[in-house]
Amino acid sequence: MDLLLSDWLNQYTFPQEARFADMEYAGPIYDAFIDDMILHGTFHACIFATIHREATSYLIRKMEERGLYGFVGKVNMDTGSPDYLCETTEESLRETEHFLDDFRSNKTARPIITPRFAPTCSEKLMKGLGKLAGRYGAGLQTHLVESRWEAEEALRQYPGYSCDTEIYERAGLMENGPVVGAHFIFPSDADIEILRKHNAYAVHCPDATTNVIAGIMPAAALADRNIVLATGSDIGAGSGLGIYRQISRTVQLSKLKWHFEPEENKPVTFANAFCMATRTGGSLFGKTGAFDQGYHFNALVIDGVEDQGFPLSPAQAAERFCYMGNTDNIKARYLHGIRL
Repeated sequence: MDLLLSDWLNQYTFPQEARFADMEYAGPIYDAFIDDMILHGTFHACIFATIHREATSYLIRKMEERGLYGFVGKVNMDTGSPDYLCETTEESLRETEHFLDDFRSNKTARPIITPRFAPTCSEKLMKGLGKLAGRYGAGLQTHLVESRWEAEEALRQYPGYSCDTEIYERAGLMENGPVVGAHFIFPSDADIEILRKHNAYAVHCPDATTNVIAGIMPAAALADRNIVLATGSDIGAGSGLGIYRQISRTVQLSKLKWHFEPEENKPVTFANAFCMATRTGGSLFGKTGAFDQGYHFNALVIDGVEDQGFPLSPAQAAERFCYMGNTDNIKARYLHGIRL
């Protein structure tokens, strides 16, 4: 975690992803990943896999078997990528269509179209993915204005576009299913308007964007402009699968953002950060993320966060868990009302 985003991708992440062409490597990694999700009580996730359909199919199949909720994408990359991790446009579209078709009937872990981000996808590929989105009723997940480099590189590759988000809108990728934009740190007014128009999710991944020095999402300012906010770990650059820890990080980073840019920002309250990670984020997956009538009982039982002689209210206990807790404090896990 010592490099800016572009160098980090090329030196660390892309070589790692290339290894997922080998199922003897990918299978055990994805098995461990799913076990770790359950251990941390993260039962709902949007997952960018790799360009490899066989490995991505293994992941989504295993998630469906275990009842985990998710949107899983075979990543698309046909330009701006190392030769060892670059598809042809035709190959990318063909493999994506096979993936969408194979898992279109899944109940909990569903396929989603996943162009990595605009700098690694040609306009021809984007438009082809838009046609697949319409044909299969598939949503979109991608990285949006994650760093200044990414935002500038997207517009350099797509001259004539007003902003990063417009690339996906004009390709027809934002009107067929849920839309998830990871990070959304440096949006222009045009980015914000397009995201709001499609009722899309902007996902704050505090640890990840700190680690690769991308920036801090202006979460409170985006909430004031009616952008739907959720919380993620982005385990590629993040350091843990527990969404509970990202709740406290959201509050902490919002204070830094406010301290250095007080005119445009304000701190996020713990209650708002908790809502981003539960009710709001959960709404992407259906009736989950809250204890409302008719919702799935997907829940954690938390205990052991109090010091002896210092009782806490439920709200205080939840806050302390998000700041100081760990998997030892998760005493029970319920998925579909069944204890795991």
